[in-house]
Amino acid sequence: MNSPQITEIIEVKTENEDIKTFMFEYSKETNPGQFFMIWIPGVDEIPMSVSHINKAIRGITFRKVGEATNALFKLGVGDKIGIRGPYGNGFKINGEKILFVGGGTGVATLAPAVEEALAGNVLSTAIIGVKDSREIFFEERLRECGAKTYIATDDGSKGYNGFASDLAEKLLHKEKFTSVLTCGPEIMMKKLFDICDTTHFQASLERYMKCGIGLCSQCCVGNGLRVCVEGPVFDENALKNIEEFGTYKRDAAGRKIRF
Repeated sequence: MNSPQITEIIEVKTENEDIKTFMFEYSKETNPGQFFMIWIPGVDEIPMSVSHINKAIRGITFRKVGEATNALFKLGVGDKIGIRGPYGNGFKINGEKILFVGGGTGVATLAPAVEEALAGNVLSTAIIGVKDSREIFFEERLRECGAKTYIATDDGSKGYNGFASDLAEKLLHKEKFTSVLTCGPEIMMKKLFDICDTTHFQASLERYMKCGIGLCSQCCVGNGLRVCVEGPVFDENALKNIEEFGTYKRDAAGRKIRF
């Protein structure tokens, strides 16, 4: 499992100007919220959450933000990448009614969890939060699988005018949800966590990773919790003991980077 499996990209979907989805054959059991280590030959290896789980087909969805993702963005059908994993703990689908809150590319991590919940007849509401309407993706996918879907845009160009966390707070005041599952900017997730006093809560955290298998401790948070092993999804009991949650992360050199 810890050596990359070379696989061919079989489908490319352009979600918007800066975001693409790659589909590839990969048969290892994968759960929503888990991640792969993706090797871009000659460039780098980086962690990416699974965004599609369909029989023997898996998918990753990513934004071009740095050297590795820009190189990945240039690849197409027939090109090869290396896959390690899946790693980490994913989302636990519990309860009768779940609110999913995705900010930015975080909706890609949540989408398979929404589909799993709906397959188990769990009432599911999803919020997609983005800066403006040009950044929206997976809206049709979530609606088609049966999720009650809301859009929140910072500039008001579509749907709710404001942050996804603000819209979530309004919904939580109006409706009773068994749990809230979220992925996106950590400040957004921390605000949701503070709102959900009595609602079960799960958040997918992102930290700088090197090995992806718990050896290097680069991604540790709280009292020695490894995002790549004990996470990336943490529940409310773990999050309340992670003092840096919503405050800072560390870069490759270990320096604190404030959110």
